[in-house]
Amino acid sequence: MDAKDKMILGLLQEDSTISVKDVAEKIGLTFTPTYERIKQLEKNNVIEKYVAILNREKIGLNIIVYCNIRLKEQSQKTLEDFEKHMQKFEEVQEIISLSGEYDYMLKIIVKDINSYNDFAVNVISNSPNIWQYHSLIALSEVKKTTKYKID
Repeated sequence: MDAKDKMILGLLQEDSTISVKDVAEKIGLTFTPTYERIKQLEKNNVIEKYVAILNREKIGLNIIVYCNIRLKEQSQKTLEDFEKHMQKFEEVQEIISLSGEYDYMLKIIVKDINSYNDFAVNVISNSPNIWQYHSLIALSEVKKTTKYKID
């Protein structure tokens, strides 16, 4: 990956709807080599997919919860079962395996505190092999980005 590819990635991270023509102009190449570079970045899975990032509050999702999970055991099957089970729930935006005090951290986004309470009681508390969970409710998002720094 060279400097032009990194420029392309930077532009697409800011606005994935930018036209190839506009990308080409901004990086100083013509349309065809820019198009070929983008297709190669997609083929190599550097660009995984294009998505629309929604304003969660405008669609009624007002609460972000980071839920730290301790499992009863850490066998491979238990870990895989937990991950597979949690992936079923749309409220769970991220599942992160951790080292240290907790086994996992879940990022859960819901409408309101009652919705989270229902999720905690009906899903988390009833999930097999969860020994303990600890919820952290976000008060505000100071910085929120999906853009990676590319050196």
